[in-house]
Amino acid sequence: MYYQSYYTNAILSAGGFDMKKNIILLKVYLMAGTFTFSGGMAMLTLIENELSEKRDLISKEDLHEYTTLSQVFPGVIALTNACFVGRKVNGWSGMFFAGFGAILPAYLLMSLATFFYQFIPANGPMFQVLVAVRATSASFLFITCYSLTQFNIHNKRSLMLALLAFTLTFFQIISAPFLIILGVAGGIISKLSKERKNK
Repeated sequence: MYYQSYYTNAILSAGGFDMKKNIILLKVYLMAGTFTFSGGMAMLTLIENELSEKRDLISKEDLHEYTTLSQVFPGVIALTNACFVGRKVNGWSGMFFAGFGAILPAYLLMSLATFFYQFIPANGPMFQVLVAVRATSASFLFITCYSLTQFNIHNKRSLMLALLAFTLTFFQIISAPFLIILGVAGGIISKLSKERKNK
């Protein structure tokens, strides 16, 4: 029985089914989804602190890379990020637990909000609490923006591209999806040209 249990645990761990890691992923994304009110981008600070700094389950570089990719892929940013990170940390089971942790708070909180919102007075204490939460959540976005800027901008070229992209989207010259397509195309062309020069 001992050997059977030992080998079963070894096989499950090798296949990405370490339940301790799954529980950690579930707790972290549940906490991030419950206490960060600005969506997926605002979660980065808390997730980085819990998974990278405290538990060393994923490097900051990988976490920032997955967060950047989450902005590009369609769908909910928080869920996309959770799937990337969960898969990296603990395989397919980690992806499921992290994704479930990211979805559950949003579902429950939105269900409660839609039910109770009609009972909240326009100028009462509860309304002021919501205004305060909205204001403080902006700080999470600023911190996330700063972290991603440090990770993604390494030279003058990347800085100029970032400023150009910001200007084009801010003044609504080019839509964000089209700008992403242009960025992907530009990256592919740049990569191919470098490979040709190296040959």
